[in-house]
Amino acid sequence: MHIPDGYLGPSTYLVMYGASAPFWVLSLAKLKKALKSKAVPLLALGTAFIFIIMMFNVPIPGGTTGHAVGASLVTILLGPWAASLATSLVLLIQALVFGDGGITALGANCFTMGVIIPFSTWALFRLLVGKSPSRSYRVPIAGGITAYIALNLAALATAFLLGIQPLLYHTADGKALYAPYPLSVSIPAMGLEHLLIFGWVEAVVTALALFFIQKYDASLIALAKKE
Repeated sequence: MHIPDGYLGPSTYLVMYGASAPFWVLSLAKLKKALKSKAVPLLALGTAFIFIIMMFNVPIPGGTTGHAVGASLVTILLGPWAASLATSLVLLIQALVFGDGGITALGANCFTMGVIIPFSTWALFRLLVGKSPSRSYRVPIAGGITAYIALNLAALATAFLLGIQPLLYHTADGKALYAPYPLSVSIPAMGLEHLLIFGWVEAVVTALALFFIQKYDASLIALAKKE
């Protein structure tokens, strides 16, 4: 889902920077007030986990890549604000150091992976888990389901951003100036890959991680449920 430079027009990537910026500011402010010392090492581990899992990129049609993200697991353990900041930091490092995702597209990538995934995960997870205890079997099941849905929502948003570029930016004879693929190509290309492959990877990894965390320290899950 890493959109590279040259695939989004100026008005699109500026709007996406504007959409992501409030979440960066609010995430920093909320973490300064709410993040407990016990959760700091977990946040560092979560950031490293997101970094590692997103390095396994598989190129797909449409000028982007498919991969798991890991933000859903961090969201369930530490809440959406921490996950949003951790994911955005990883995306910044990947763009600056590894050229994985563009600098101009950083706002868009942060919004799809660092906003849509954490906050959709949080809403769906709390809805599915309800008042169940942290050791309930519902926790890993709900985590897997929400991770699958959240990743696919992010993929759909990425496909939409790419697919509208030929409509927004083109020459007089209709030649696309940025991403060349219309919605009829970008949505199936992104959607099928994530529905059939990467969404399941995200779901299984999230569910298994929550299962093992339940066995060894279920209180970590309870910390997030209280936010």
